[in-house]
Amino acid sequence: MDPIQNPYAPGAGQRPPELAGRDQELKQFDVVLERIARGRPERSMILTGLRGVGKTVLLNTLRSGAVRAGWGTGKMEARPDQSLRRPLSAALHMAVRELGHPSPELADQVLGTIRSFVEREAKPGTKLRERWNPGIKVPANPGRADSGDIEIDLVELLADVAGLAADREIGVALFIDEMQDLGPDDVSALCAACHELSQQGLPLIIVGAGLPHLPAVLSASKSYSERLFRYNRIDRLDRTAAERALVSPAADEGAEFETGALDALYEVTGGYPYFLQAYGKVTWDVAPHSPITAEDVRVAVPEAESELAVGFFGSRYERATPAEREYLRAMADVAGADTDDTGTVATAAVAELLGRKPQSLSPARDALLKKGLIYSGERGRIAFTVPHFGRYLRSQQVD
Repeated sequence: MDPIQNPYAPGAGQRPPELAGRDQELKQFDVVLERIARGRPERSMILTGLRGVGKTVLLNTLRSGAVRAGWGTGKMEARPDQSLRRPLSAALHMAVRELGHPSPELADQVLGTIRSFVEREAKPGTKLRERWNPGIKVPANPGRADSGDIEIDLVELLADVAGLAADREIGVALFIDEMQDLGPDDVSALCAACHELSQQGLPLIIVGAGLPHLPAVLSASKSYSERLFRYNRIDRLDRTAAERALVSPAADEGAEFETGALDALYEVTGGYPYFLQAYGKVTWDVAPHSPITAEDVRVAVPEAESELAVGFFGSRYERATPAEREYLRAMADVAGADTDDTGTVATAAVAELLGRKPQSLSPARDALLKKGLIYSGERGRIAFTVPHFGRYLRSQQVD
């Protein structure tokens, strides 16, 4: 079949041609936007799930919905050991520009607050040319969002931005990807700011996305975070949605799947959106003609797995040190024999397999947690952040 017409799009955060199985989240967000626009209280949203389930794609789609509603929006990606001030300031700068407030003076005042917020991060004595330039031409607004206490500063900053939106009877939505990588102080400040703004009835919401343990991170920061956010678990697609993700794009190109091919693709992908795109793309390329058959899928699987082994799995495995790789392989072996419904394994079982004391493995485990290769949703248990990673490790002759 013509590879130029191949409709499938396996990419990091790249929207698939058919966003299947996410209708509930999209409708829910439309309700949130409308309620806030009408001055009604509503919670911010958190999307959680493993890598490859489409959290970033959904986050971007929700942002597009907010833009269509006329809201001011900004997006940032949290990174380990990075302060919140710079990326948040850039995101809010974009939101203020999108708002298009009719009063340039008021808009400039808020931009000055953003500048004060970000410049507070600069160390004393830092030369002007060495400071981060947020692209804001107005001078800083002294005495606003520049106390040095991130919680105080964040409340003042978000309140000023939300005030601009309230003037226009719309809202601001701040989208944060990889939210679990925010530092403890920043998480606490963000929760406190959301709490304060909701009490004041200001139209600003946070839409965060992160790994499955993100709710635990938020709860550890502020006990009221369980009531502050609406949590949505983004998981693999069921058979109907997975079939739609494959069939609809093919139909747009005049191609069809036999039922056996759809059965085989669902079995090998497990319904994970990224894998559906990856296997679907290769299957299209190897299929000689429509309809695509189960035999076409059988021929495509080794090539698709080879590509995933290099890009999706291998790139992550290469980030690990020898000691961390040993830990990952032991996790995979334990999971292959004894895994619960959430895919977690006991850290004690990993240590037993390696013939080591759990304490001696703490450095490797902590490093893998920091690198985002594993996560811990509960004490004493861990899991891979990437679906099928254990299967990959067990099937490869890795060093």
